Amino acid sequence: MVSKQLDKAVAWGVPAAREPRWPASLAVGAAVALTVTLPNPLVFGRWVLLVVEAVLVVPITIAFPFRHQDEPTAVRWLALVCVAVAEVANLISLGLLVQHILNGGSATGRQLVVAAIQIYVTNVLRFGLWFWELDRGGPGQRMQANHRHPDFLFPQMVTPEAAPDNWTPSFVDYLYVSSTNASAFSPTDTMPLSVAAKLLMLVEATAAVLTVAIVAARAINILK
Repeated sequence: MVSKQLDKAVAWGVPAAREPRWPASLAVGAAVALTVTLPNPLVFGRWVLLVVEAVLVVPITIAFPFRHQDEPTAVRWLALVCVAVAEVANLISLGLLVQHILNGGSATGRQLVVAAIQIYVTNVLRFGLWFWELDRGGPGQRMQANHRHPDFLFPQMVTPEAAPDNWTPSFVDYLYVSSTNASAFSPTDTMPLSVAAKLLMLVEATAAVLTVAIVAARAINILK
């Protein structure tokens, strides 16, 4: 029984023909909005981030509204650049938040708490995008019958009888994985299998711990 389940886990369902890009693009837009609206001391390269994301995300979403196995390689790399640029900006904002609290900056407690929430939510959105782009080589590669071995083990892959025969993970599934990892600081129902997946989850959980710890410390006036 276990062997059969693992066999199905290696090649889930019937590959979908395509997956809409708009949920991921919406997540990118929300993450950028959260980052650029941070207080001035906590954001780096506000206008650069806006321009880069607008120049790349909007045209890609309009010109290539679906992810499919025949998508151009250049388009996938541009999508990865969008995620990488915004993720670097978010991690810089987290570093600036830590520095600001340690150095007793001018921002009020309310501003710092709101900023920490923005950084935390952005962290969840960004790593949801990373997981979506990483697993089995990305959305396009996952739609091929000969896709590579999985980077994440979803419950539906271990208990296939609990899911439709043609089940495949969508962006929302990876966003959920990101959310649970950020809140529990560890994997919950979906396990990372590859080194890349484990490292990404490690970075996300570490950033989430720092953000939550900073908020708690500021709230009880430990750091001044």
